[in-house]
Amino acid sequence: MADVPPDLDNASHEDLKELVQTLLERVNALERENAALRDENARLKGKPPRPDVKPSGMAEKAQSRGAGKPKAKSKKPGRGSKRSRLTIDEDRHLQPAGLPTGSRFKGYQDHVVQELVIQARTVRYRRERWLTPDGRTLTADLPGHVQGHYGGDLRRLIVALYHRGQMTIPRLTTQLRDLGIDIDRRQVRRLLDDTDAKNFLTESQDVLHAGLATASWISVDDTGARHLARNGYCTQIGDDRFTAFLTRFSKSRQNFLELLRAGHTDYVINAEALAYMRGRNLPEGVIARLAQGPRYFPDAASWQAHLSALGLDQARVQPDPVRITTEGALWGAVIEHGLLLDAVILSDDAGQFRVGNHALCWVHTERLVNGLDTFNAAQRKAVDWVRRLIWWFYADLKLYAEAPTARRKAQLKKRFDRLFNRRTGLAPLDRLLRRLHARKNELLTVLERPEIPLHTNGSERDIRCQVTRRKLSGGTVSDRGRDCRDGFLGLMTTCDKLGVSFWDYLGDRLAIPDAPDVPPLPDLIRARAPT
Repeated sequence: MADVPPDLDNASHEDLKELVQTLLERVNALERENAALRDENARLKGKPPRPDVKPSGMAEKAQSRGAGKPKAKSKKPGRGSKRSRLTIDEDRHLQPAGLPTGSRFKGYQDHVVQELVIQARTVRYRRERWLTPDGRTLTADLPGHVQGHYGGDLRRLIVALYHRGQMTIPRLTTQLRDLGIDIDRRQVRRLLDDTDAKNFLTESQDVLHAGLATASWISVDDTGARHLARNGYCTQIGDDRFTAFLTRFSKSRQNFLELLRAGHTDYVINAEALAYMRGRNLPEGVIARLAQGPRYFPDAASWQAHLSALGLDQARVQPDPVRITTEGALWGAVIEHGLLLDAVILSDDAGQFRVGNHALCWVHTERLVNGLDTFNAAQRKAVDWVRRLIWWFYADLKLYAEAPTARRKAQLKKRFDRLFNRRTGLAPLDRLLRRLHARKNELLTVLERPEIPLHTNGSERDIRCQVTRRKLSGGTVSDRGRDCRDGFLGLMTTCDKLGVSFWDYLGDRLAIPDAPDVPPLPDLIRARAPT
């Protein structure tokens, strides 16, 4: 609870806000106590209690809208005419029935209808065969969009319905058979995993590389995933331009650093790698031996051989030198390839994500306070009061990010100290506040980098498609199936962020005739890199 300033005339704006909130809390508490006393008095007199009528909230809504003030004109452009966004593909002329003789034509009254044509077609390509004078046989090539015995439009529909429509393979197969396509489940599965999978997976890897190379921040999250009848973890990496999903059996920090290499397999000992090891309290003697040896290792086997030659795999000390040196070499490789050079990694404080320039999500921070166990009214009041102050502070951080100033930055830093250094009398809450105060730099990263979000809501939105797929289909049973699921869902989400139609994207990549041209997604990501 805020203390009353000794001199209200010289009190800061933050102190006055806390004082007003405290007084409002006291007034509400007194009103609740008076209402309870009136109900008890009515009960003693044998009268019914007051009806529990909830306020309509109209006053609060009016106040939030600025009642009594002229409405500001919205800056958001209107939707416009839907008809103006449509392209007319066909005109059909209709004439009134029973038209009398002598009627005069007065033009048209247009009525635009959107229609979808879905029709199963079987095409026979009669490939000419010619015998050349030198005895060779030449056969005409099939169109580029034909793969096996299924055309590009059908393969595009299967991929779109499975990933965008989140259909299961049995339902998708049934739907196709209802449309007149002679196909079974195994063939649908094969088309999902083999539909130019190599090209799509290569572009998915390039999307991750381009995103990490040009990002000023990324947000990360993970969720459970089944693969090969084992529990694994799907990691999401992205910003407001791209998203990548990668499923592995581990969720360790080493695994996360391996994913951040964006397809590279090397280990590098450079200044960043050595700084990482020092930050993890690796003995200076070990660091010196690593600095004097080779600096580049192309794969995991050569790196493990080097650690064995140094005898680090035989050490039984803490921290584990193999783990720390491996993480450091992975981080060195990330920086060596020009990835995340000055980017902020925003997470929900899961330990594996705490690398590089790390920032914390404020929504998850408030959840820690909300999750504390309380056993009486005083404890609940203390927790509610701190939560209110956190959300107040969060709202002011959002305002600062829109218009940062040096003066406002200094005020917010002091206010952060007051908020998280307070003592409430509730021991678990006080310990949590002290622990959060120790993470001040990670919580206030936005003061130095106003462009980063204050939460990981974007990551949680992105990863929902993976959660939905897991609930619908369980796990994957092959590495190709896992990679295709992650790759297509990542490409689909990236298309959405870039404003590209996923349907058009599939049509262009599958070489379907007359499909719109879609530039490579990595090029679009680089073109929208923050300046």
